[in-house]
Amino acid sequence: MSLILNLIWFIFGGFFLALGYFLFGVLACLLVVTIPAGVASFRMAKFALWPFGRSVVQPVEGTGGLSTVTNVIWFVIAGLWLAAGHVTTAVAQAVTIVGIPLAIANLRMIPVTCFPFGRRIVSSDNIPYGYEPMIKL
Repeated sequence: MSLILNLIWFIFGGFFLALGYFLFGVLACLLVVTIPAGVASFRMAKFALWPFGRSVVQPVEGTGGLSTVTNVIWFVIAGLWLAAGHVTTAVAQAVTIVGIPLAIANLRMIPVTCFPFGRRIVSSDNIPYGYEPMIKL
């Protein structure tokens, strides 16, 4: 089932969302200081390209202050714009009955789009011990 959803997702918005993440990742990798943001953006591009069958998890005990600061910087520079792309795509997908599950998945991806640091994207079948699933698609 996730293969069919991923194919529909790819055709009706996933490619363009992943392209947006990829462009932000390339821009972030231009400076040495922002390379971690570029790596996070590439990781999110892969998730936005093929999201079903994956989960976003975070450690139960927390991630620390550095990821909080980095998340705030990410939100101002890229997260807000990428989240706007998710909302726009979700509205376009929600026009049809077939697109409603895709629109819901799009809106569920917004928290990790805005704050990606301190989270991991794993297969839904293999969630590591000590991690709490945030988003399961």
